[in-house]
Amino acid sequence: MQESSAPRVARIFGMPVHGWPRDALLGAMNDNIRGDRARSYISITSSELLYKARRSSFLPAYINGARFSIADGISVSAAAALHGQRVPRFTGPALMEECCRYGVEHGWRHFFCGGAEGLANLLSQKLGARFPGLITAGTYCPPFRALEPHEEEAMIAEINAAKPDILWVGLGVVRQETWIKRHLDRLQVPWLVGVGAAFDFHAGNVPRAPGWMQKGGLEWAHRLYLEPWRYKRTSSAFVFMLEAALEALFGRSPVLGGADEGDTPPAWRGKRRV
Repeated sequence: MQESSAPRVARIFGMPVHGWPRDALLGAMNDNIRGDRARSYISITSSELLYKARRSSFLPAYINGARFSIADGISVSAAAALHGQRVPRFTGPALMEECCRYGVEHGWRHFFCGGAEGLANLLSQKLGARFPGLITAGTYCPPFRALEPHEEEAMIAEINAAKPDILWVGLGVVRQETWIKRHLDRLQVPWLVGVGAAFDFHAGNVPRAPGWMQKGGLEWAHRLYLEPWRYKRTSSAFVFMLEAALEALFGRSPVLGGADEGDTPPAWRGKRRV
């Protein structure tokens, strides 16, 4: 990449968040798809993910190992600013939209994996209507239980046989990251992305926030209004911001509130809500 296309990098609790120009990121993805097809993944780095990463032995390595770590939300961009870096928001739903648009022009093949029964197919249909020419290599919705070893092998074989360029994984925060890291070496896919709520957003199951709320970084408030049960997850963003501010001011921060959550078991257990 040209020097002007190099990303800004903020390190929050020692973990990177990259401020890539969108065209440069998409171009780098295309270079890998048309080139070596090296197995890579993109971390959709949200405040919730960073909050949990401070309380997990697995997630910091996941974020550090990502080819790209992008700021999924206003609080992550704000935390980067506290560290002296301007890192624009680039949410998971926005990345999916950009990849669909760019992918139509470049013949990218998409595989949608996750969600409740029928959700991945509905997502493919909705995105196909919005982006004519979109290529869906395949879809897979797991049962709502742990997969047996032979079922897991069949799932991996199905994905590889479809030869996707991007595997979108919608399992919810932490579980999708665990799943990606566990199966990365067995999947013959150049790009894996865990996008969680993007499945429900783009399939139309969860209404998007009004445009002014999206621009103002208030999507979290809209979703909390629609799904009050998410209050514990939303509150973690405020704890994250306080910890990030303390780190920026003093060079370190205590872990505030909440016991060590440990690592999420790698077995697939379907979830109805992401």
